[in-house]
Amino acid sequence: MHTHVFARLARSVARANGMPTTRQAFVPQPVVGRSEAELRAYVDGEDAVNGGPFMQRVIEGLTNPLDDEDLAGLSFDRSAPALLEPDTEETLQRLFVEERWTDFLPVVLPTEERVEAMLAGTSHARDEVVGRMRPTAFREFWEFTVEKVAVNAVMAGARPEYLPVILAAMASGMTARSSSTTSFATIAMVNGPIRNEIAMNSGTGAFGPYNHANATIGRAYSMASQNLQGGSVPGETYMGSQGNSYAYSAAFAENEERSPWTPFHVQHGFEPTDSTVSLFLGGWYTQFGTIRDDTWQERFRGALRACDPFIGPIVALDPIAANKLVDFGFDTREKLVDWLAENSLLPAREYWDNQWMQTLVRPWAVLGQEPYATHLKAEPDEAVQMFRPQDINVVVVGGETGGTYKMLAGSLRDSIVRIDDWR
Repeated sequence: MHTHVFARLARSVARANGMPTTRQAFVPQPVVGRSEAELRAYVDGEDAVNGGPFMQRVIEGLTNPLDDEDLAGLSFDRSAPALLEPDTEETLQRLFVEERWTDFLPVVLPTEERVEAMLAGTSHARDEVVGRMRPTAFREFWEFTVEKVAVNAVMAGARPEYLPVILAAMASGMTARSSSTTSFATIAMVNGPIRNEIAMNSGTGAFGPYNHANATIGRAYSMASQNLQGGSVPGETYMGSQGNSYAYSAAFAENEERSPWTPFHVQHGFEPTDSTVSLFLGGWYTQFGTIRDDTWQERFRGALRACDPFIGPIVALDPIAANKLVDFGFDTREKLVDWLAENSLLPAREYWDNQWMQTLVRPWAVLGQEPYATHLKAEPDEAVQMFRPQDINVVVVGGETGGTYKMLAGSLRDSIVRIDDWR
């Protein structure tokens, strides 16, 4: 049973999983925020896609015997020519757009010569499997090789020396093009010596389109995710209601040199000489603030309250802001994370008045999983802690033109990959 706006996606998922004749019934969208009477009317009404009484379709779908077609399953032919016939630049650019091989911006056409030059950026064989990826949790995984990642790196305008970073990001198995509601691209943060080797930006404008490595690494990761996971098609494998311009690119380097704390990757068990890429599953919100002597605590508390409780924040601090917090007693990153977690307080009523918490987290609470079970028992006006320390990540980035910070939704999901393994 699905809501009608997911009809194409539901059928696509059934097809991708080898069950194209799965019986399906549909009610109208939305279901969140509707009264009991309105929901009852959905059940008693017509199937919103197929027509006819909804409950009749459900009963027939559950009781009608399976036929030969139901039991046959489905196989897929993914064979495709490695090369296209020569043509004009204009025609090929149009073809790439028509086939949805691009992010709908012009690409560098991946000629054999350009792909060979890109492959020189790694010692790994072109046919080595890098990993597997899929656009949604219920689609099959697609496997991809070094050469296929290199093709997308060429298309994104990256240079061969960037390829190990792109390969490491893809090896994580975390797509940069998830199908969550209006989420932005998975954020890729680079640590270690390779930041300076390839001239990544960790200072002024690090989040913006002001650095070739940052921009093309982020674009290559995003484009490769789209092309090598089985697509990212609105209404089929992408269901973000409004979408997000941040999905184009999201790569930057941590400003280790100006940070008062140990680098992020060292905090997570790597050596300072290791080069790593940390992948944060992008969420929905971005907030901005400044560190002021008299109001910084309340500003942080207000920003935390405005976060979505379903996904913790990346707190990205300009070095000025980070050093100011050291003056306030946070001489380690861990102390700041603990303070932020303890002060991420929200009335229980607001905490649970969230569609993700209701649909995805509340079942855990009912089953007794902590801390959600305790939060579910709280009085409506009782303050509950939104985030655990492991839900919050603090990074240092910026060019010291202001003591500012951003809070961006981003879950680490234990995805830190050694770039050196892909050199």
